[in-house]
Amino acid sequence: MKNKFAVAALVAACGVLTMNAPAFASAELAKQKNCLACHAVDKKLVGPGYRDIAAKYKSDKNAPAVLAKKIREGGVGVWGQIPMPANPQVNEQEAQTLSRWVLSM
Repeated sequence: MKNKFAVAALVAACGVLTMNAPAFASAELAKQKNCLACHAVDKKLVGPGYRDIAAKYKSDKNAPAVLAKKIREGGVGVWGQIPMPANPQVNEQEAQTLSRWVLSM
């Protein structure tokens, strides 16, 4: 009986630990892809902060796809005239992951 409780506790602990894994992984991905050179979570650097981006796109159901495309292809005009360069080193799956992460802020 003790083993069943130990296994249940271990499974629950693993679930809690992995709940934050995607957020951590996405932060690491943003670092690896050099996103943090221009963006921060809570303030404007060269580009807007991630929380500001999430707030702007909060009610846009197309936001994940729009942002993923912008991550890969770049753009200008949404946040002013400083262009966001294209990021060809980011593949489509990575762009989707980064987009969902930013929108979760």
